Amino acid sequence: MISSLQEDATVEQAEYAGLRRELAVRKAAMHDIGPILGLINGYAAKGIMLPRTELEVSEDIRDFSVIVAGGRLVGCGALHFYSPSIAEIRSLAVAEDAKTHGIGRRLIEALVREASDYSLDAVFAFTYVAGFFGKMGFHEVERGELPLKAWKDCVRCPKFQCCDEIAVMRVLRPEYSRTPQQYSQFEDAQLVQLPVLRQF
Repeated sequence: MISSLQEDATVEQAEYAGLRRELAVRKAAMHDIGPILGLINGYAAKGIMLPRTELEVSEDIRDFSVIVAGGRLVGCGALHFYSPSIAEIRSLAVAEDAKTHGIGRRLIEALVREASDYSLDAVFAFTYVAGFFGKMGFHEVERGELPLKAWKDCVRCPKFQCCDEIAVMRVLRPEYSRTPQQYSQFEDAQLVQLPVLRQF
């Protein structure tokens, strides 16, 4: 699930909390687990995101990228692989007092760039703010067309039977793109090759 980013989260402002600060995007480290949990579970308490445990975030820490401003973690997001062709952008959360400072946009850009580095064909997300993702080159798709493995977290969601999130996808390599149904069929293959980082 994605946090309640505002539609204007793509607008980057020069000032953050009254002071000009550099927004640093980097891969998450183990010492970021506490602040990541604070962001995600703060939204989970409002029913906007799924809650995460320390164990879950620890296991997935290599999926996460974070944004730090003035030494404070103000945003996080994860790129979770489902096959050699497709990954999900998930656990995207921005601090309440930083939602209009372009942090959401910077996180999406970093995660999409990472997906491109792994030569993925597409990325997808489940969100309440399709307009925000639309500005980032995503388009709406039917949830049922996405890989079944993407639904594994949904079964523990309180809204599982009445989900109101919107599925969005961004094609990264049109020359290799498949239909969403083909992505779903691919995951059923006997052998699944792990994504390999492109060498430069």
